[in-house]
Order: sequence, then structure tokens, then C-alpha cells
Amino acid sequence: MNPDVLVNVIGILYGALLVAAVFIRSNLTEALRIDALFIKGYTENTRPLNLLVGLLVAGYGIYALMSR
Repeated sequence: MNPDVLVNVIGILYGALLVAAVFIRSNLTEALRIDALFIKGYTENTRPLNLLVGLLVAGYGIYALMSR
């Protein structure tokens, strides 16, 4: 497998996990939340940021795979 394809697939999976973190509360999704990593006082109000970032990351991965 080409390393570029692998990186893009991992990006798509991470984007999907970020989107899931908005709706599902589990140990895995809580550990991968973007708002928890970069915002000091993260709360439930900052959780939707994961949806935006997740869609951007997954969308870019899909775009990169399709443009090959």
C-alpha cells in the first residue's frame, strides 16, 4: 500500500472519530477530542468544534484519495 493512501485513510478514520465524538461519549472519543487537546477550559459547549474539524479532516482525506 502506498504511504500516501495509508495517511489519507487514517485521516478519514480520525475525521469520522471526531464526528462521532460529538454524538457518542466513550473513552476512545473523549481521548481524541480536538477541543480537549487545544482549549484549556473545554466544556460541552466546545464539543461541536469536533464536528467541524472532523468533517474538514475526513473531507480532505476523501478529496485527496479521489484526486489520485
